[in-house]
Amino acid sequence: MAFVRVRQHVNPLAQKYQTLIDPLDWEKVYAKPKAPLHLDIGAARGRFLLSMAKIEPDWNFLGLEIREPLVVEANKWRDELGLTNLHYVFCNVNNSLRSLFSSLPKASLQRVTIQFPDPWFKNRHAKRRVVQPELVTELAEFLIPGGIVFLQSDIEFVALEMCDRFANHPAFQRLGTGEWLAQNPLPVSTEREIGTINKGEPVYRALFETLR
Repeated sequence: MAFVRVRQHVNPLAQKYQTLIDPLDWEKVYAKPKAPLHLDIGAARGRFLLSMAKIEPDWNFLGLEIREPLVVEANKWRDELGLTNLHYVFCNVNNSLRSLFSSLPKASLQRVTIQFPDPWFKNRHAKRRVVQPELVTELAEFLIPGGIVFLQSDIEFVALEMCDRFANHPAFQRLGTGEWLAQNPLPVSTEREIGTINKGEPVYRALFETLR
């Protein structure tokens, strides 16, 4: 699989990323549109979801990515593999999630992953980070009771900020003792996670569950 070259950093506040995405036609996107849905925010090249879709054929998988060439590439790989439970969408999740999910079959969204998001290190760029309070609120609206959110980063302050924003919302509770998870609870690791571990560096992981 040849990789397309794209910019590593994309400013989600730029005007070109403010267009709202139309609702998905779930009947056309998935062979089983009412199957449980796993949403991956910041899907990058999509290899994580490709592997998950193979392992869990009874789930649907949706990857959202702000870099359009990666979405085109990932959907091409999906088609080549004939996966009917996988789809990628080019969008800015921070302004398009509600529109995108307005047609979502009821009680579909059961799992969300946000893995190694762009840290935007400078304080003046904090609004560019993907996990904003508004996003947490929207996820709370669409996730089923008992739905799972899995967060991980190799940057501790990013992981702490993400956890704080979910912990501060009344619809979510953190699972476990409050310590970072020692292992990834999912059957597939991202390339970034594997690379980080191979370098002997820490990965900060946490699980949250929806209460309502």
